Amino acid sequence: MPDDSRQLMKGAVILTLAAFIIKILSAVYRVPFQNIVGDTGFYIYQQVYPLYGIASVLAVSGFPVVISRFVAKNAAEKRENQEDLQRVLQTIFVVLLIVGVSLFLFVFFGANSIAGWMGDPLLAPVVQVVAFPFLLLPFLSLWRGVFQGYGNMAPTAASQVTEQFVRVAAILAISYFLVREGFSLYDTGRGAWTGAVLGGLAGLIILGVYTRKTGLHLFAFQRVSIRELLSVGKIVVIHGTAICFSGLLLILFQLVDSLNLYSLLVQAGWQMEEAKSLKGIFDRGQPLIQLGTVAATSISLALVPAVTAAWTKGSADMLQKKVNTSLKVSLAVGLGAAAGLMNIIKPTNIMLFKNADGSGVLAVLAAAIFFASVVITFSGILQGIGQMMAPAKYILLGTVCKYIGNLILVPVFGLAGAAWATVIGLAAVCLMITWKLKSFFSIRPVLRASLVRLSLAAVVMTIALQGWLYIFDHIGMQGRLFNTAAALTGVVIGGLAYLAVIMRMNLFTEEEISHVPYYSKLKRFKTVRKERRQK
Repeated sequence: MPDDSRQLMKGAVILTLAAFIIKILSAVYRVPFQNIVGDTGFYIYQQVYPLYGIASVLAVSGFPVVISRFVAKNAAEKRENQEDLQRVLQTIFVVLLIVGVSLFLFVFFGANSIAGWMGDPLLAPVVQVVAFPFLLLPFLSLWRGVFQGYGNMAPTAASQVTEQFVRVAAILAISYFLVREGFSLYDTGRGAWTGAVLGGLAGLIILGVYTRKTGLHLFAFQRVSIRELLSVGKIVVIHGTAICFSGLLLILFQLVDSLNLYSLLVQAGWQMEEAKSLKGIFDRGQPLIQLGTVAATSISLALVPAVTAAWTKGSADMLQKKVNTSLKVSLAVGLGAAAGLMNIIKPTNIMLFKNADGSGVLAVLAAAIFFASVVITFSGILQGIGQMMAPAKYILLGTVCKYIGNLILVPVFGLAGAAWATVIGLAAVCLMITWKLKSFFSIRPVLRASLVRLSLAAVVMTIALQGWLYIFDHIGMQGRLFNTAAALTGVVIGGLAYLAVIMRMNLFTEEEISHVPYYSKLKRFKTVRKERRQK
């Protein structure tokens, strides 16, 4: 393998591993946090989370990618125009500084209005704290983008993982202390979000250390014209925002719920405190969906450079094979996670959140895992072939569907209506993005064959799990520990049943499955056993 290709794959692996760790942490810490602050405290935290999520995604997968392209192009030209690159980077930094400061001012000074839109004026001080990560946006984006452009992914990965570890540790420690000392849940929410600011600063320090070690000089310190700002700003802002839309998928849907779910519940007749608790129960579904889509997100991150390389070389056969394999994996993982969680949602709910409140609603939300997994994977493929605007357009349309769905369904069905609105919105995005992908690749045969086999596997898994849970129910024991045992053993039994059917029906080709770790050793072991039996 050429050095450039090896460097590209190494970088992709580093970023994919970092993203996997971050996603796991992001989903898992919400469980102890909810246990500390309760459903109402969880509601307060989750109401403003989408604002932080937007800042985080822009600083991780949006602007840095665009910046890296500028740097990579200059590096490919043997850095003959180093001064020009520094001038471009300075222009980009000014643009991002304007964007970051503008968003900070909008969120900080518009906190009362934003809290009013959410239907809870007491959220205003919490919203103001979440404004501060936008000030870190230009620094984090520029440094990460420059390092990625030179093929050095370690600083980006290290800063992201450090930021997440510090954020999670600070959120849990601060929340525990404030609750123990008797502070209000709104004060606790504000303190918890201070942890996010500390995490961002930690990530910035890591990038600063790497910059100092490498001796990078990013700026030319020259005057920048308005024309340059507009020209570069258009590329960075529009392309950077479009690139990160797959990462914003679930965050935008959460933003819709933050803006109108609580208000709609109050208007439908629930008391304010009861509505806050209900919204907190609904938000239990977010870490479950995040965990369910971790695999799809990792596939997408690894897929983009691979698809881009095959597309650039014009290798149609190789590209079709990658698309087929990615499609099968995303469908298998998404449907398996969704169907499995729907079956064991009650013991899982008790295991993680102490009680079974909202289990029916969370079962509906579990279906979102399937559609989100497909959308994230397909977005990665389209981005790999240069179709960056299409996923953004479809995700925005799906968000509108979600908003309208909430308005229609929540007053009638309550939390279940919001859950169905989420599933319908994601299903709409899934259909639109699949239709777009069909215009580039032959995916209909793979889709049809895969869905038939996977549906049968999901039915078998459901029968196995319902039988297993039936046994547990008739044992007569109760409690959190007992439900934990039911949930964890259910994961193993359901997963084995699902996998057994998939393997039996030969969903994956020999070539595709040979890439699974330890498959060659397992195959050799089976061959030896078969030969011994024949003797």
